[in-house]
Amino acid sequence: MKIAAVLALLVSTVAAFAPNNSAQRSATELAADRRDFLSQAAAVAGLAAFAPSANAIRDYEAVGLLGGSNVVDVNNANVRVYLKMPGLYPTVAGKIASNGPYKNVGELYSIPGLTGAEKDLIKKYESRFTTTPPAADYVIDRINNGLYR
Repeated sequence: MKIAAVLALLVSTVAAFAPNNSAQRSATELAADRRDFLSQAAAVAGLAAFAPSANAIRDYEAVGLLGGSNVVDVNNANVRVYLKMPGLYPTVAGKIASNGPYKNVGELYSIPGLTGAEKDLIKKYESRFTTTPPAADYVIDRINNGLYR
């Protein structure tokens, strides 16, 4: 048994210092050369340079109706615009802003929960109200536009 252990020790020692004959690795060659790469890069850059531009609406034609004039668009104006009309802010203004959109100014009188005194206030300022189609950019800010004082 001792002989087998010594023989195993001797074989493992010799194997540790024996040369390793592993398979040689071949060099990897790139499939594309420099000219192909540069032509593809130029094609991508050319497509990016001629991409169509976005059609963003930069100027809202009814921006004056959002509070910059005497007439107020009830479908798009923020609730704070009604500060210019005494008695409307915050109660009646909140009801107007919360219950839109309206097809015409006459629909303001059918707001649920509107009292007789509130209807009288709306009648007082009815000539200063108008309706335009709701614009998504402004409808989202009717109740809270994020401006705090």
